[in-house]
Amino acid sequence: MSGAKLLDLGLKTAYDELFMDDKGREENRLPRIYEIPLTEIDDFPDHPYQVRMDEDMEQLVASVKERGIITPVTVRLKEDGRYEMVSGHRRKKACELAGLPTVKAEVRELTRDEAILLMVESNLQRSTIRPSEKAFAYKLHLDALKRQGQRTDLTSDPVGGKYAGKESADIVGELAGDSNTQVRRYIRLTYLVPGLLDLVDENRIALRPAVELSYLSEREQEDLLETISYLDATPSLSQAQKMRELSKEGLLSDEAIEAILSEEKPNQKEKITFRADRLRQYLPAGISPRQAEDYVLKALEYYQRYRERQREER
Repeated sequence: MSGAKLLDLGLKTAYDELFMDDKGREENRLPRIYEIPLTEIDDFPDHPYQVRMDEDMEQLVASVKERGIITPVTVRLKEDGRYEMVSGHRRKKACELAGLPTVKAEVRELTRDEAILLMVESNLQRSTIRPSEKAFAYKLHLDALKRQGQRTDLTSDPVGGKYAGKESADIVGELAGDSNTQVRRYIRLTYLVPGLLDLVDENRIALRPAVELSYLSEREQEDLLETISYLDATPSLSQAQKMRELSKEGLLSDEAIEAILSEEKPNQKEKITFRADRLRQYLPAGISPRQAEDYVLKALEYYQRYRERQREER
């Protein structure tokens, strides 16, 4: 285990264990905790949960500096002799930010699928999980369960016997507190282009419309994203369903997307919108949509002052 150092947890010696009864053996079967150099631990591939640099992380870093890591992270030993994070990505990052060279870690013997199940399940009860995180976590979990169901050589049963005979999506849902249908809705989000998925995370597009939009082609989604930008409008469920139907028929053009998004929604305030190509010739190169709005408003303010001066001079 290269630079890993086994911590002394006061375990019994082999001689003591030889004369231990069954209860004593069970009580002393504690996990082995190592101090592992951070440089020897790789992140889990396609890890769905983001490590955010927020106030919670600042508090965690302060705690680590003061008391160290209280709960060890969980890693698995890879075939190349390095370690792979399974659970505790935030704690590992906090150690890095705190300037610690090592982290307390429990080393588990896990296959990749077993590691996926443990990694996802250990994060499902987090207080705040973004829709995109749920989406990719559910997909990872579901795929791993399906592969596990096709194999007979796996030595562990991470989800327990009570789930025997149930569909994989039901198992994922019960562990996360979602229904089979809701699990499948979240997984559909993995088919969205990054820009649209960001709008879902920002609560600008609700889950049900997002599911409908996930059936559009990548090009159609990119066209939609551009239209959302210059109209400053996001689709309702009925509008998303219209787009999906037109896409299925091969009729979802730029003009159709704009026409659907321009429909007035119930309780929608009146808006004045402009096509981006009509304004672009008057705007500085590389300007963002938000900057473009400020630029146009500033230009209108100057024009208003110009007209006022003209009226005063008459």
